[in-house]
This record gives sequence, structure tokens and C-alpha cells, in this order.
Amino acid sequence: MARESFDKEIQFLRLLSLAGGAYSRQQFAARLGISVHTYDKTLRYLKEMMSTHQQRLPLEQGVELSEGLRYNHYESADPLLLFLFRAKSLKESESVRLSIILGALQGEELTAKETLDRCNETMPVDYPCPDEKTVRGDLKYLEEVGVIIRCAGGRPYRYKAANDLIDQLSDEELMDLYDYVDVMANTQVPSVQGYLLRDTLKKALRKRDYNPDVADTHLYKYHYHSRILDEAHLYTIFRAIRQRKKLRFLYLSPKRAKSYASQNTNPLFERETEGITETLLPLRVVYDHQYGRWYLVGHNARQGTMKFRMEGLTQIEEGESVPEEEFVQKLDKIEEQMKYSWVTDTLRPLKVAVRFYNPDRSGANFVRERVEAQGQWGTITEESDTTFLFEITVNGIYEIKPWLRSFGSSCEVLEPAWLRKEFIAEWKEIQGYYESIRENI
Repeated sequence: MARESFDKEIQFLRLLSLAGGAYSRQQFAARLGISVHTYDKTLRYLKEMMSTHQQRLPLEQGVELSEGLRYNHYESADPLLLFLFRAKSLKESESVRLSIILGALQGEELTAKETLDRCNETMPVDYPCPDEKTVRGDLKYLEEVGVIIRCAGGRPYRYKAANDLIDQLSDEELMDLYDYVDVMANTQVPSVQGYLLRDTLKKALRKRDYNPDVADTHLYKYHYHSRILDEAHLYTIFRAIRQRKKLRFLYLSPKRAKSYASQNTNPLFERETEGITETLLPLRVVYDHQYGRWYLVGHNARQGTMKFRMEGLTQIEEGESVPEEEFVQKLDKIEEQMKYSWVTDTLRPLKVAVRFYNPDRSGANFVRERVEAQGQWGTITEESDTTFLFEITVNGIYEIKPWLRSFGSSCEVLEPAWLRKEFIAEWKEIQGYYESIRENI
């Protein structure tokens, strides 16, 4: 899939998951910044792509595009269209060909020529049959990524699927491994690789006549589709950080009306985009658990430290390298600025003091447990049997404020005084909404 196309699919799926059926075709296309014709073509392409990746499943196990948007409390569904990651670096013909090769190597050991014969026998009529050089290249690639292994013996080399670990596990051990991967993929970041591994284990269980969907011990409903979709950028950014390279990209702010802009490759149809072209030395990647957002933090020669929400990054390209000394100097400066950042804020540090109230009922103290888990470097001081104090120094209050507000009546802000007044004003405003309803009743 072309890089520009992948950017468009990501933004298309993000808007589709957030808006559902709330937009008409015209509204959806206008919000994305594309024509209605491109909207129809993209939707058709996504459906065809999904069908390609589900082609080897029985009919009852196939997945429709609409299933990714269906809400069900009683199922642990994959995040919306995880198949996009399987297709992002492959042409459609490559995806079909690799699926055929992997399927052929599941049950037996084959040489390159035998694998070529299997491809020619089962390749759909709509796709060209590969030559021997192409199949040998595919086998080399699959061996490098660990999907297949070369069997012992001389030439001609024989290959088989790398299923030894799964095959050596008992049914109970395989189920335990699936449960572990299921939990980690749904709770840890990044998680795309975990979902892909879970998908592989699910197929292995089905081959043993187990239905993992029925035996699920944990059920999750994914709320942060952006988190999954934005992981596509992580590997490009991490590679640039390791190689000390700058990145060039078009940034479309989430606050703007458009979330995608095509590349202007034809001068006759060139037009201004609503995005901003930036060159940045990437230094850190930050994940905000509160909202499920990824942030890119780096240095710009013109504006210094800059922060971008990753969902707005499109058309990412690697630029020139910088000396190691310059990279370390910029990184040290960023880390000093963000020493007290709740997420990415670099405002003036100030002290925040809060009194938390333990729940009245007996059992788990979920307030205390949540503060201990999410309170970062803040300190907890016991005050009484019913309350405890939480103190932390942070860069500004705008990022920590939603977290404090989420505790409701279990949280009382003590310092700074102006923040306490803001909370009092907000709760009075909410109280006013409810008082009028009570009077009418």
C-alpha cells in the first residue's frame, strides 16, 4: 500500500469509528477533505482488502466491515480493521501470494520450485502467477522475519512454517498462552503486535477444535481506536530516533475542519492544503492514558521544542541525520523541560495538593489504588482513616486537571488556591443544572 494511501485509510477509519453512521456521504467526505467519489472508492477498497485478508477463513468466521463498528458488551472484538497493518507494506497481489505460501508450508516441507507450483495452482485468476525469482524472494523475506524456517539438509533447501513452539504446547498450555496474550494486547501499549500474535494463536486453537471466542476469560471493548491506528507511525518514528534522523511531515491539527490532504503531484491541480509542513528532530514519544493519545516531541530549528498529536501526522518521510552530540544535547534539554510534565506540558512547575476521600463502603479502596497506579511521582501522606493527601509538582495544571476532576466528590483540591476556586465554580455550575430540575419536579 502506498504511503499516501495508508495515511488516507488511517484518517478514514478514525473518522468512521468516531462518527459511525452520524454523517452522510457528503458530510463524511467534506470532513475528511476528499470528494464523494474518493469516499466511495476508498470504502470499496477497504471492503475488498478485508475480504482478501479473510479469504482463508470459513464463511462463518469471516468478518464484515460493519462488524468492526458494531457495539456489543458481550464480545471481545478486535480493534477496528486491524487488517490495515497487515496490508500497509504489501501490494494486494503480494498479500494473496504470501497467504498461499504460508498455507502451503503449514503441513509439509517444500522447496522453492514446489512452492512455486503450489502458487501457480491456487493463485486466483485475477492475479498474475509469480516467477521463481519472486517466490525465492518471498521465502527469504519470510525466513528473515521468522515466519518460516529452513529445514536441515543440503540443496535444494526445503522450508516449513515455524510452528514448533505452538505444536509442542499442550492444549491447556496453548489456552493459557492465548489468555495471557489477550490480556497484554488489550492493556499494554503498543499493542498491535500483541493483537497479531493473538490472531495467530486463535487460528492454532481452532485447528485443535477449540473456539477461543467461547472460552474467553476476559472481555474488552476497545474505546481508543486512534491509539491502535497511530501505532503505524511508531515504528517509523522509533527508527528515526535510533538513527538520529529528522522527519518531514504534513501536520493536520485535530482542531481543524479537515483531517486529510492529498499530495499535490500534478501542477495543474495543485492547491493549498490546510495542514502545516514541518521538519522535526524526533526525541521522545509520549502516550496519554487519560485520552488514549500518542504525542511526538522533538526539536525544530525555527521554534525549538514542539509537540504534535500523532493522529495529525501524514506523509511522514525521513530526512538527514544529525551528529550524535547535537542529538544528545537536544534530548537533555527536552528531558529537563519535561521533568515535571504530567503528559507533555512544559509550562512553569507548580505544586498541587489534593485531599482524597476513601469510599464509605467496605472492600477494595479503588480511590487509593487508582491514585497509587496513576499518580506518577506524586507522594501520598496518610491523614486519617477516611482521607489521605496527595502532593505533586507538575508543569502547569491543564493536563492534570481532567484527571483530578474524574474523581468527582472523592477529590478536594487544596493548592493552589486559584485552582481550588476554579473547581468550586465548576461544581456550582453543575449544581445549578440539577437544582432547576428538582424545582420542576
